[in-house]
Amino acid sequence: MPGATVSVIIAAYNAMPYLTRCITSVADQSIGRDRLEVIVVNDGSTDGTAAELDRLQGLYPELLRVFHQENSGGPSAPRNAGLDHATGTFVFFLDADDHLGPEALERMVRMAEENGTDVVLGKMVGVGGRGAPTSMFQRNQPRTDVFSSRVYWTLNPMKLFRRDLLERHRLRFPTDLAIGEDQLFVGAAYLHASGISVVADYDCLFWVQRDDDGNITRRLKGSQRRLRFLPRMVDLILENVPPGPGRDHLAHRHLTVEVQQMLAGHLAYEPRETQHKTLDRLAEIIEPLWHEGMNAQLSAMARLRLHLVRHRMLDEVLELVAFERQLARTKVATPLLIEDGRALARYPFLRDPERAVPDECYDVTAQLGVRHRVTRAELDGGTLHLAGHAYLHRVETREVGTELVLRERDSKAEYRLPVTHTPTPGLGADQDEGRYAYDLAGFEAAVDLSTAADGKPLADGLWDISLAVGAQGLRKEVRIGSKRAENVPGAPVTLVLGDGEDPRAVTLYTTKPYGNFTVDLGEIKHKVRPLLRVEDVRWADGSPAELCVSGRLQVAAYPADSLVLALTDGTGATVACAVREVSADGAFRVRVPVGTLRAGVWTAELRLGRWTSPLPALPADLPPAKWRRLALPWYARPLPGSPRHFALKVARTDLVKAVAKRLK
Repeated sequence: MPGATVSVIIAAYNAMPYLTRCITSVADQSIGRDRLEVIVVNDGSTDGTAAELDRLQGLYPELLRVFHQENSGGPSAPRNAGLDHATGTFVFFLDADDHLGPEALERMVRMAEENGTDVVLGKMVGVGGRGAPTSMFQRNQPRTDVFSSRVYWTLNPMKLFRRDLLERHRLRFPTDLAIGEDQLFVGAAYLHASGISVVADYDCLFWVQRDDDGNITRRLKGSQRRLRFLPRMVDLILENVPPGPGRDHLAHRHLTVEVQQMLAGHLAYEPRETQHKTLDRLAEIIEPLWHEGMNAQLSAMARLRLHLVRHRMLDEVLELVAFERQLARTKVATPLLIEDGRALARYPFLRDPERAVPDECYDVTAQLGVRHRVTRAELDGGTLHLAGHAYLHRVETREVGTELVLRERDSKAEYRLPVTHTPTPGLGADQDEGRYAYDLAGFEAAVDLSTAADGKPLADGLWDISLAVGAQGLRKEVRIGSKRAENVPGAPVTLVLGDGEDPRAVTLYTTKPYGNFTVDLGEIKHKVRPLLRVEDVRWADGSPAELCVSGRLQVAAYPADSLVLALTDGTGATVACAVREVSADGAFRVRVPVGTLRAGVWTAELRLGRWTSPLPALPADLPPAKWRRLALPWYARPLPGSPRHFALKVARTDLVKAVAKRLK
């Protein structure tokens, strides 16, 4: 449909039976067919693709446009032909094997329109065993770019592109490449885009593994085809991105993903002579991208792999490929050599004098994983109690030296406190086939908040709780709480501390989205006032001169006798009624002896130390309470004209007026 919002372009080659579901999934999009056009280019199929396209065109004559052409040998030409015919504001490239979630295009278009972005990635889901990229789909990203996100780790074209972007920069798929053409197209689009969006909260694209292994990347084996597109990707980066963190970020993908796939998926199966040529050419291609300053961003395995490639060490490359395959099959993580505060993975050729591979290619100190579980986290009075276990993965718990770390989020003030190390017999037996033992990984800590700051009280702030986990001379810090026992709650728990005139609020809570523990001192995020609530005020049943006030207090602990209902008259006189009983769920009820109040207009509020909650107004039509005091009649009733807050008039009945009123 000319003027459509989205042109869906499908390059089809021998796509049966997948093609039917592919096109049907587009026709059923929630965005509506009136906003779509579907352009299918049949690239010389020899199965039933052409006939099925004719049938589908009869079903969707206003939606589907079909073009037939001689086989071009790859997806570039049919995609380009579809793009030449497109009229939509946006273009979405869809492979004929795959299909869309019902709301995919509506959500992606909305994301682009609301944020003014040129490219939108929709969450991908693998089907039939096909692996889909995940790292860029951890959360929605309304507006990002190629340098500050992981979008560059998916370079397939199944994305929403603003067509104006493609036309302004004359972006087309190169037709001289059988594979890798999508990387050049998408990479250029990313670099020229005025913003990129990510839809991660909906399954947009279902990426199908064909039963006949007919997906093009699986059909076209061999390193030579890949050696043709990879240098062009390197040139794209070098020509468009200056040296620095941005270039390194993009290079990281090619130095890890492409190099590993090239070696393990292709070079390892080639004849010896071809292997030498492939390795030599690969070393030339990556040379402009890899420099020593990138090593901190790369895993030790990637550093080792690149070192072997750079030095054309073919036999060692093949041995490393075999080692990685075995590593993928085993359930045991690679052992470590721990020395001088560093952890070196025992990968092939470590400390081999003939190979002389530098230790930095094995250094996994920064990548060591910390595993923990919290079994207790609670505030008891002014003491924070913590317990659980924590250890460095693959580092057995000898010479342990773990500390508790409290760090204020804004000021970065930090206090390190000792923990008691406790035995954890058998911990680790269910991991790595029991290869590593963590028998002394337990910790217990009792932190007095009034002395935690080097003998002084912690200042107001958000105090993030971490552990500096140490063993065998290694130490690594980790925030704790994301892994905790089922009986350890994560909901905020607030206490009011202190017996004097300046009580203090403290809340233990878990952060979002990661669920780590933080102590809020001084109501930085968690206010006490909303936790103090009066829900109902009415005359007490069976006692005409008493008010019954009920409410809820969501404070776990507070000083004795500090919760009171206070009534005040206009002269400054105050009557306080202590709330003696609060149920486990925070509900309370207190009776106010109105019959003892002196004449006047009384207001009321619930008080917890310095925090107050005014009582709601009594209903204007509430009948007055009546009683006798010293044989004289008294009454109490809502004060007229006070609809927002509690105001109770207490007075002695004027007998003259009362008699006169009766005589009328």
